Amino acid sequence: MKKVFTTGQVAKICKVAPRTVSKWFDSGRLRGYRIPGSQDRRIPREHLIRFLKEHGMPLGELEEEGWHKILIIGAEQLFIERLQELLPDDEDYKYEVAHSGFEAGIQAESFHPDTIVVDLAMGRSEALQIAQNLRRNPAYETTLIIALASEDEANPEGLTQYGYNESFKKPFDIALLGERIRTLVEEKRDNM
Repeated sequence: MKKVFTTGQVAKICKVAPRTVSKWFDSGRLRGYRIPGSQDRRIPREHLIRFLKEHGMPLGELEEEGWHKILIIGAEQLFIERLQELLPDDEDYKYEVAHSGFEAGIQAESFHPDTIVVDLAMGRSEALQIAQNLRRNPAYETTLIIALASEDEANPEGLTQYGYNESFKKPFDIALLGERIRTLVEEKRDNM
């Protein structure tokens, strides 16, 4: 996933001449930076995506990358609907759902989620195995994996040893989970 683009690359994405991109940059409409000691311009991905959205231009190959993708495994439909209300599609969130470890593996490979929420109610050993399997794959080392632990979970903080970043013990306010995901997404985008 490319993080910074040249004016020529932006021109190809926008289907315009490189000179047009330079004009957007020089006028301040398209934010970026110049390479020190040269006139070369560079446009970070998040500025390009923002520019395209603000001007109603198609995102093309960047479309998929503009989304924050959330894979929800083993959770109840009510939970899924509530999370989708808190983090709606029109704010760049995209969802997939899996009901088993096998399905989760297939979804993770095809969907490439940024965040994975696993409800341990699906079966504790299966849920722990999902996190461990994902962490073995280098493609998921920066993926946020969140556990939804049951009330009788003795040590929800201990789930980190199985590959979970965080855990929420039931009952909890789904708005807190939504806000935590939103914060982590913003931190991740700021570090791009």
